[in-house]
Amino acid sequence: MTNVLLEEVLIGAIANNLDGLRHVAVGAASPIPGAAALLARSRSNGTMRVSVLGSEDNNFFTDGGKEIFDVAGQGRMDAFFLSGAQIDGKANVNLVAVGDYAQPKARFPGSFGSGYLYFVVPRVILFRLEHTPRTLVEEVDFISAPGFSDDNVYRPGGPYKLITDRCLFDVDKERRCFRLESVHPGHTVEEIHIQTGFKFDLPDGEVPVTPVPDAASLATIRGEVAKEISEIYPAFAARVFGVGKAA
Repeated sequence: MTNVLLEEVLIGAIANNLDGLRHVAVGAASPIPGAAALLARSRSNGTMRVSVLGSEDNNFFTDGGKEIFDVAGQGRMDAFFLSGAQIDGKANVNLVAVGDYAQPKARFPGSFGSGYLYFVVPRVILFRLEHTPRTLVEEVDFISAPGFSDDNVYRPGGPYKLITDRCLFDVDKERRCFRLESVHPGHTVEEIHIQTGFKFDLPDGEVPVTPVPDAASLATIRGEVAKEISEIYPAFAARVFGVGKAA
């Protein structure tokens, strides 16, 4: 992965899972998913719309979070991103508290609209930069947003992929579990087993390495995308791409 940053690998991997979509929305505090959505849009020949919350240049919502829910419920949002303090092997997400609910070890901002969006957006990509047994657990302490539902529940949306700083998981909706799709450069399958608190399936044959973005994609990431994402995430753009730094 010479001269290619982990952030660039993640941006490229996420973008590869957004190709061909009509509308991708990105929530708050999500610079890497935001950059990935912008990269996917750049190669869509103008067919993709990207909405990044908090942005003035790339945000088509005029009524904040309220409009996000309206658009998603009407089936006009194809992909969204969710994270959590904990994610378990059934794709449940915990955004509320760790430990006993009445006396938690830690409490977090809360679910906001994650449960709703998880049910109605067809392609929800789970994203977690800390891939450890503390965050990827066997069973979450609190279910903010359930990964799967009973068969009699109408649910057009749900988990599509889980990407971390170590690997990319696919979602097996029939078995209701994760399958290791690829490991990022410099990581191993054995490491993923050790650092993951839940059990997961393996593909037939050798687990591939997550591809590094090609030269054209890297040029777009470091140029057009870096400039666009700096509008909403200037510190991220400066740290990763050097955008905005003094010469």
